[in-house]
Amino acid sequence: MLKIAFHPIYKHPLPEGHRFPMEKYDLLPQQLVYEGTCKTANFFEPEIPNYKHFFTIHNSDYFFDLLNGTLSQKAARKIGFPLSDALIKREMIIADGTMKASEFAIQFGIAMNIAGGTHHAFSNRGEAFCMLNDQAIGARYLQNKQLANKILIVDLDVHQGNGTAEIFQNDETVFTFSMHGKSNYPFQKEKSNLDIALENNTNDETYLSILKEILPKLIHQEKPDFIYYLCGVDVIESDKLGKLSLTMEGCKERDRFVLQTCFDHKIPVMCSMGGGYSPDIKTIVEAHANTFRLAQEIFF
Repeated sequence: MLKIAFHPIYKHPLPEGHRFPMEKYDLLPQQLVYEGTCKTANFFEPEIPNYKHFFTIHNSDYFFDLLNGTLSQKAARKIGFPLSDALIKREMIIADGTMKASEFAIQFGIAMNIAGGTHHAFSNRGEAFCMLNDQAIGARYLQNKQLANKILIVDLDVHQGNGTAEIFQNDETVFTFSMHGKSNYPFQKEKSNLDIALENNTNDETYLSILKEILPKLIHQEKPDFIYYLCGVDVIESDKLGKLSLTMEGCKERDRFVLQTCFDHKIPVMCSMGGGYSPDIKTIVEAHANTFRLAQEIFF
């Protein structure tokens, strides 16, 4: 069964006109149930986990500054959300969703989180709507429970996974692969184990040919026993923050290739949704829904 982390807290109220599309977190599960891709039994509700899981990745001073609302104004500004107790609670619950989904992925081959993909969260700071790095926390959770040894993070959000790269920069047990827009945020990139920087307006054909060449080689080379897939839909041409030119079908083919590759190699995969900033919320929801449809089609 496809297990999907979802909690009502994912849709957090933001000031009028804020550019982050929070409503997608309500609309996406509704759409999946309405069309019959998922049933309510597919969803599970994460909770606030033991804080010890955050300390495997994040500096304790930073975490308690988040928790207690004592971040400096400069540090808070970089996060891009008005900080509140509810927002920090949300972030912790998202991380728990990814940890629990990781275990479900081992059981069923794949699992998802309706939210997550908070790859701009560094070990000691947050940036760009990210405070706690859910996939990094999940990776260490699996390793500490001896459920995985070598982990591959496949980050196909249009923005480089700079926080993830920093967290695992000296860790040979986690291989970070980021394929992102060359001239997009973050403008000062970190060094992943493998970075593929794409030119503006990269189209379906170019994008997919690069991905299809690289991913099988990486799996052969690194021999991961678990994969985290960050499947941001901000690669689509209509995206306000993207600068690439993938079609909806190209984005779907990207997901199909990654998930089919994981399935064929019998490597469990956990998917966090990541970014999507198209002007029409229906475009964002449809692009994300494709990932869930493919998960059901390929694995079940």
